[in-house]
Amino acid sequence: MDKILGIVSEYNPFHYGHLYHINESKKLVNPDYTVAVMSGNFVERGDAAIIDKWSRAEMALNNGVDLVIELPLIYSISSAENYAMGSIKILDSLSMDTTISFGSECGDINILNSIAQVLCEEPKEYLSILNHELASGISFPKAREHALLMYLNDIRKFANVLSEPNNILGIEYLKAIQKQKAKLRATTIARKGSNYNDLDLKDKYSSASAIRHGLLNNIDIKPYIPESSNKILQDKISKNEIVYGLKTFEQAIIYKLRTMSQEEIATLPDVTEGLENKIKKASDSCNNLANLTSMIKSKRYTMTRINRILLYALLNITKKDIEESYKVIPYIRVLGVNQKGKELLSKISKANKKINIVTSPKKFLDTTKNKTLKNMLEKDVFASNIYTLGYRKNPKANLDLTNKLITL
Repeated sequence: MDKILGIVSEYNPFHYGHLYHINESKKLVNPDYTVAVMSGNFVERGDAAIIDKWSRAEMALNNGVDLVIELPLIYSISSAENYAMGSIKILDSLSMDTTISFGSECGDINILNSIAQVLCEEPKEYLSILNHELASGISFPKAREHALLMYLNDIRKFANVLSEPNNILGIEYLKAIQKQKAKLRATTIARKGSNYNDLDLKDKYSSASAIRHGLLNNIDIKPYIPESSNKILQDKISKNEIVYGLKTFEQAIIYKLRTMSQEEIATLPDVTEGLENKIKKASDSCNNLANLTSMIKSKRYTMTRINRILLYALLNITKKDIEESYKVIPYIRVLGVNQKGKELLSKISKANKKINIVTSPKKFLDTTKNKTLKNMLEKDVFASNIYTLGYRKNPKANLDLTNKLITL
């Protein structure tokens, strides 16, 4: 059976660190094909992608990926746990000999697996410590970090692991593999260069956050991304088809929250413990995103979680949508392929006759009888329609129904 290298990504935008990860992963796995499951126009940190998903798919295809699959919106803007769950479902549904490779700060798959195992099994002692930490009023991620450190009882070995974002996401992939009994192998590559949230353009391996920050401040980012990526990025900038973060949509978000009742806000994912009252009060007295998030933020709610809630409101995502997504195997929404990718799609369809491969969203929406999958794809289409409102020019709707696949 052909060997597949699976990568879960945002490529926001594609930079040298991503290229390093692909090349090092290929050395380890020696795959016949490389598949990227990539977030669409909105991403997991509760933000908008800097450029559209088709352009980012083209960047990936130019740099060693054979097939780019879109991670449905319902997963891509959700918590790390749900983000990983959707990604693993997609890679496992390919029914091929697949190894997922992810970047991590620690670069040690055994350490990450040992943490994932605790989170899967949830021993009573661990849960007891977790509940005690949550009772102190801190956020769930921080409470979980404390509880794991106390349960594993080896601060030297695990302390730095549990505080780094890519380690945490990697643990979620491993946890999802265990929970779903997915037939996937896993490996990790130690991140090279800047930290995930570092905003300084330091060297060739600067972070995506630093590159986006550089673009926002008119700094030349050409030295920090492959030439093919820079060409695509500069083309989008010249056309004014670039989105500088969630702030672009602040008036739409506040408008949406003001038109929602407290009961409707309560139906948004991640809204618990009466947070709807705080959100409603804030939206009724603010006219910008900074003030809005400042009024909502607390020890219990991280800024990322608040931004995701704002995205849920903007994009009409409810708790019911998330719950329904647990029950299905997502479609394979193809954003881009090269010639090898076309060959792989043919092999995937033969390996799994039940898989839904979507190359024409319009055709799928017109013909599918699965209401949950139809709703998921409709959310993807709607998200693109909102996303293009962030353009200074050419804010066209329905690009999901009119854009062709990116093919190389």
